[in-house]
Amino acid sequence: MKKFTLNLKICLSVVICLLFMGYSKIKLLDEQTSYIQQLLVSHYNEEPEIVQVKHYELNVTNSGFCRYKRFFKSGKVEYFSFNLVKFKDLDYKATDTTGALFLYTKGDDVIVQTYNDKNEDDVDSMANYMSIPVKNIKGEELTELSDQIRKANVRLLAQK
Repeated sequence: MKKFTLNLKICLSVVICLLFMGYSKIKLLDEQTSYIQQLLVSHYNEEPEIVQVKHYELNVTNSGFCRYKRFFKSGKVEYFSFNLVKFKDLDYKATDTTGALFLYTKGDDVIVQTYNDKNEDDVDSMANYMSIPVKNIKGEELTELSDQIRKANVRLLAQK
């Protein structure tokens, strides 16, 4: 009976440890994706587009997708999306205060869609980067953003 009780305690301990480990991975991934989204949204630069764009949506989901959608005053909608697992590198091209953040993927992994465009047909294609207008972003924040995306990649690959 003592052996049975000891084995039962060991099994319960292992199960509890596995549950905590599984939960911690999900929690860490959520923290990383929310950090990525918070950084992108807080440095988003609306000024160059204010005349044409009514509003935008910039989301990073806990399933690993980065989605950027712009709604123009003319009714046109542009949509860009890619999975963070496909992230390759980032680049920042600009002056000290404003510029564009380019998120590059390993291949043509960025979904590009436009619709409701009165001047052209709807577009549904693929690209190898996503460009986001940003302002007042520092070099340390760019490095941290890249690191957080890479860490999220590892966690996303471990979940599959």
